Amino acid sequence: MLIELKREACEANRLLPAFGLVDLNFGNASAIDRGRGLVAIKPSGVDYETLRPADMVLVDLDGKVVEGRLRPSSDTPTHLVLYRGFPSLGGVVHTHSRCATAFAQAATPIPALGTTHADFFHGPIPVTRALKPREIAGAYERETGKVILEAFAGVEPLDIPAVLVRGHGPFAWGEAVAKAVENAVALELCAGMAFRTLQLRPGQRALPKELLNRHFLRKHGDNAYYGQRKD
Repeated sequence: MLIELKREACEANRLLPAFGLVDLNFGNASAIDRGRGLVAIKPSGVDYETLRPADMVLVDLDGKVVEGRLRPSSDTPTHLVLYRGFPSLGGVVHTHSRCATAFAQAATPIPALGTTHADFFHGPIPVTRALKPREIAGAYERETGKVILEAFAGVEPLDIPAVLVRGHGPFAWGEAVAKAVENAVALELCAGMAFRTLQLRPGQRALPKELLNRHFLRKHGDNAYYGQRKD
Protein backbone atom coordinates (compact mmCIF):
# COMPACT_ATOMS: atom_id res chain seq x y z
CA MET A 1 0.00 0.00 0.00
CA LEU A 2 2.80 2.44 0.81
CA ILE A 3 4.40 1.72 -2.56
CA GLU A 4 1.11 2.66 -4.19
CA LEU A 5 0.86 5.80 -2.03
CA LYS A 6 4.30 6.93 -3.18
CA ARG A 7 3.45 6.10 -6.79
CA GLU A 8 0.26 8.20 -6.64
CA ALA A 9 2.10 11.11 -5.02
CA CYS A 10 4.89 10.95 -7.60
CA GLU A 11 2.44 10.85 -10.51
CA ALA A 12 0.55 13.84 -9.09
CA ASN A 13 3.75 15.86 -8.77
CA ARG A 14 4.84 15.02 -12.31
CA LEU A 15 1.46 16.18 -13.63
CA LEU A 16 1.91 19.69 -12.23
CA PRO A 17 4.42 20.89 -14.86
CA ALA A 18 2.61 18.84 -17.52
CA PHE A 19 -0.51 20.92 -16.87
CA GLY A 20 1.48 24.15 -16.79
CA LEU A 21 0.83 24.73 -13.09
CA VAL A 22 4.44 25.13 -11.96
CA ASP A 23 7.59 26.84 -13.15
CA LEU A 24 11.00 25.65 -12.01
CA ASN A 25 10.35 23.76 -8.74
CA PHE A 26 7.59 26.00 -7.37
CA GLY A 27 5.05 23.45 -6.18
CA ASN A 28 4.36 20.14 -4.52
CA ALA A 29 1.72 17.46 -4.10
CA SER A 30 1.10 14.98 -1.33
CA ALA A 31 -1.13 11.97 -0.67
CA ILE A 32 -2.22 10.50 2.65
CA ASP A 33 -2.86 6.97 3.88
CA ARG A 34 -5.44 7.70 6.60
CA GLY A 35 -5.29 4.18 8.02
CA ARG A 36 -1.57 4.40 8.69
CA GLY A 37 -1.47 8.14 9.32
CA LEU A 38 1.32 8.57 6.76
CA VAL A 39 1.80 11.19 4.06
CA ALA A 40 3.88 10.83 0.88
CA ILE A 41 5.19 14.19 -0.32
CA LYS A 42 7.64 15.57 -2.87
CA PRO A 43 11.22 16.00 -1.69
CA SER A 44 12.41 19.60 -1.46
CA GLY A 45 13.92 21.15 -4.58
CA VAL A 46 14.04 17.98 -6.70
CA ASP A 47 13.38 18.46 -10.43
CA TYR A 48 10.06 17.09 -11.61
CA GLU A 49 11.64 15.47 -14.67
CA THR A 50 13.81 13.19 -12.56
CA LEU A 51 11.25 12.47 -9.85
CA ARG A 52 10.58 8.80 -9.08
CA PRO A 53 8.22 7.07 -6.62
CA ALA A 54 11.23 5.99 -4.57
CA ASP A 55 12.11 9.68 -4.07
CA MET A 56 8.84 10.42 -2.25
CA VAL A 57 9.30 11.10 1.45
CA LEU A 58 6.97 9.46 3.97
CA VAL A 59 6.17 11.49 7.07
CA ASP A 60 3.71 10.98 9.90
CA LEU A 61 1.13 13.61 10.84
CA ASP A 62 3.59 15.14 13.31
CA GLY A 63 6.11 15.69 10.53
CA LYS A 64 8.54 12.95 11.51
CA VAL A 65 10.25 11.34 8.52
CA VAL A 66 9.37 7.65 8.50
CA GLU A 67 10.95 6.71 5.21
CA GLY A 68 13.07 8.48 2.61
CA ARG A 69 16.64 9.59 2.04
CA LEU A 70 15.74 13.15 0.98
CA ARG A 71 14.33 16.11 2.88
CA PRO A 72 10.57 16.58 2.43
CA SER A 73 9.12 19.71 0.86
CA SER A 74 9.47 22.85 2.96
CA ASP A 75 5.65 23.16 2.66
CA THR A 76 5.13 19.83 4.45
CA PRO A 77 3.90 21.47 7.71
CA THR A 78 1.15 23.27 5.74
CA HIS A 79 0.01 20.00 4.17
CA LEU A 80 -0.06 18.31 7.57
CA VAL A 81 -2.17 21.07 9.14
CA LEU A 82 -4.67 20.64 6.30
CA TYR A 83 -4.80 16.86 6.71
CA ARG A 84 -5.35 17.18 10.44
CA GLY A 85 -7.94 19.94 10.09
CA PHE A 86 -9.84 18.52 7.10
CA PRO A 87 -10.39 14.76 7.66
CA SER A 88 -12.07 14.36 4.24
CA LEU A 89 -8.87 15.18 2.34
CA GLY A 90 -6.88 12.49 0.56
CA GLY A 91 -4.48 14.74 -1.33
CA VAL A 92 -3.14 18.30 -1.32
CA VAL A 93 -1.51 20.32 -4.11
CA HIS A 94 0.36 23.60 -3.83
CA THR A 95 1.44 25.57 -6.89
CA HIS A 96 2.37 29.07 -7.96
CA SER A 97 0.20 28.86 -11.07
CA ARG A 98 0.24 32.28 -12.67
CA CYS A 99 -3.35 33.52 -12.73
CA ALA A 100 -4.34 32.11 -9.34
CA THR A 101 -1.16 33.51 -7.82
CA ALA A 102 -1.96 36.93 -9.29
CA PHE A 103 -5.26 36.90 -7.37
CA ALA A 104 -3.40 35.77 -4.22
CA GLN A 105 -0.90 38.61 -4.60
CA ALA A 106 -3.73 41.08 -5.11
CA ALA A 107 -5.43 39.67 -1.98
CA THR A 108 -8.56 39.26 -4.09
CA PRO A 109 -10.92 36.26 -3.98
CA ILE A 110 -11.70 34.60 -7.31
CA PRO A 111 -15.40 35.33 -7.87
CA ALA A 112 -17.79 32.71 -9.22
CA LEU A 113 -18.56 34.48 -12.49
CA GLY A 114 -19.62 31.54 -14.64
CA THR A 115 -20.75 27.95 -14.75
CA THR A 116 -17.23 26.61 -15.35
CA HIS A 117 -16.36 27.88 -11.89
CA ALA A 118 -19.61 26.50 -10.46
CA ASP A 119 -18.86 23.03 -11.82
CA PHE A 120 -15.93 22.77 -9.41
CA PHE A 121 -16.35 25.36 -6.65
CA HIS A 122 -19.54 26.15 -4.73
CA GLY A 123 -18.69 29.82 -4.32
CA PRO A 124 -15.75 32.22 -4.62
CA ILE A 125 -12.24 31.03 -3.88
CA PRO A 126 -11.33 32.70 -0.58
CA VAL A 127 -8.14 34.52 0.32
CA THR A 128 -6.53 34.01 3.72
CA ARG A 129 -5.85 36.88 6.07
CA ALA A 130 -2.35 38.30 6.19
CA LEU A 131 0.06 36.50 8.46
CA LYS A 132 1.19 38.52 11.44
CA PRO A 133 4.90 39.30 11.88
CA ARG A 134 5.21 36.87 14.78
CA GLU A 135 3.60 34.12 12.66
CA ILE A 136 6.03 34.78 9.82
CA ALA A 137 8.98 34.75 12.22
CA GLY A 138 7.81 31.56 13.94
CA ALA A 139 6.63 28.26 12.44
CA TYR A 140 5.81 29.97 9.15
CA GLU A 141 4.61 26.98 7.13
CA ARG A 142 2.49 25.65 9.99
CA GLU A 143 0.96 29.09 10.52
CA THR A 144 0.15 29.17 6.80
CA GLY A 145 -1.91 26.04 7.26
CA LYS A 146 -3.65 27.53 10.27
CA VAL A 147 -4.79 30.65 8.41
CA ILE A 148 -6.20 28.38 5.70
CA LEU A 149 -8.24 26.57 8.34
CA GLU A 150 -9.43 29.95 9.63
CA ALA A 151 -10.63 30.90 6.15
CA PHE A 152 -12.75 27.73 6.03
CA ALA A 153 -14.43 28.03 9.41
CA GLY A 154 -17.96 26.74 8.88
CA VAL A 155 -17.26 25.74 5.25
CA GLU A 156 -17.09 22.18 3.92
CA PRO A 157 -13.62 22.06 2.32
CA LEU A 158 -14.70 19.74 -0.49
CA ASP A 159 -17.38 22.24 -1.55
CA ILE A 160 -14.67 24.80 -2.29
CA PRO A 161 -11.54 22.64 -2.66
CA ALA A 162 -9.03 25.48 -3.05
CA VAL A 163 -7.74 28.60 -1.35
CA LEU A 164 -5.46 31.54 -2.08
CA VAL A 165 -2.81 32.22 0.53
CA ARG A 166 -2.45 36.00 0.61
CA GLY A 167 0.73 37.17 -1.08
CA HIS A 168 1.82 33.59 -1.71
CA GLY A 169 -0.20 31.31 -3.96
CA PRO A 170 -2.90 28.64 -4.23
CA PHE A 171 -3.51 25.36 -2.49
CA ALA A 172 -6.03 22.82 -3.77
CA TRP A 173 -7.18 19.47 -2.42
CA GLY A 174 -9.50 16.54 -2.99
CA GLU A 175 -10.63 13.15 -1.74
CA ALA A 176 -7.57 11.71 -3.49
CA VAL A 177 -4.39 13.32 -4.77
CA ALA A 178 -5.46 12.84 -8.41
CA LYS A 179 -8.61 14.84 -7.63
CA ALA A 180 -6.50 17.50 -5.93
CA VAL A 181 -4.52 17.89 -9.16
CA GLU A 182 -7.76 18.17 -11.14
CA ASN A 183 -8.99 20.87 -8.77
CA ALA A 184 -5.68 22.74 -9.09
CA VAL A 185 -6.10 22.68 -12.88
CA ALA A 186 -9.70 23.90 -12.56
CA LEU A 187 -8.59 26.64 -10.17
CA GLU A 188 -6.05 28.04 -12.62
CA LEU A 189 -8.54 27.78 -15.48
CA CYS A 190 -11.20 29.67 -13.50
CA ALA A 191 -8.66 32.25 -12.32
CA GLY A 192 -7.67 32.95 -15.93
CA MET A 193 -11.30 33.24 -17.02
CA ALA A 194 -12.14 35.55 -14.13
CA PHE A 195 -9.13 37.74 -14.85
CA ARG A 196 -10.14 38.17 -18.48
CA THR A 197 -13.81 38.68 -17.63
CA LEU A 198 -12.97 41.47 -15.20
CA GLN A 199 -10.76 43.10 -17.82
CA LEU A 200 -13.63 43.07 -20.31
CA ARG A 201 -16.26 44.08 -17.77
CA PRO A 202 -14.88 45.51 -14.51
CA GLY A 203 -17.29 44.99 -11.66
CA GLN A 204 -19.02 42.02 -13.30
CA ARG A 205 -21.40 40.45 -10.79
CA ALA A 206 -21.16 36.89 -9.57
CA LEU A 207 -23.28 34.14 -11.05
CA PRO A 208 -26.85 34.06 -9.67
CA LYS A 209 -27.05 31.75 -6.66
CA GLU A 210 -29.65 29.53 -8.35
CA LEU A 211 -27.38 28.86 -11.33
CA LEU A 212 -24.32 28.39 -9.11
CA ASN A 213 -26.19 25.81 -7.03
CA ARG A 214 -27.58 23.97 -10.05
CA HIS A 215 -24.21 23.52 -11.73
CA PHE A 216 -22.38 22.53 -8.56
CA LEU A 217 -25.03 20.14 -7.27
CA ARG A 218 -25.59 18.37 -10.58
CA LYS A 219 -21.97 17.18 -10.28
CA HIS A 220 -21.47 17.00 -6.52
CA GLY A 221 -24.87 16.86 -4.81
CA ASP A 222 -26.68 13.84 -3.36
CA ASN A 223 -28.71 13.58 -6.56
CA ALA A 224 -25.85 14.36 -8.96
CA TYR A 225 -26.52 13.26 -12.52
CA TYR A 226 -23.44 14.49 -14.41
CA GLY A 227 -21.20 11.75 -15.84
CA GLN A 228 -21.55 8.00 -15.40
CA ARG A 229 -22.45 5.98 -12.34
CA LYS A 230 -19.72 4.17 -10.49
CA ASP A 231 -21.22 0.76 -9.75
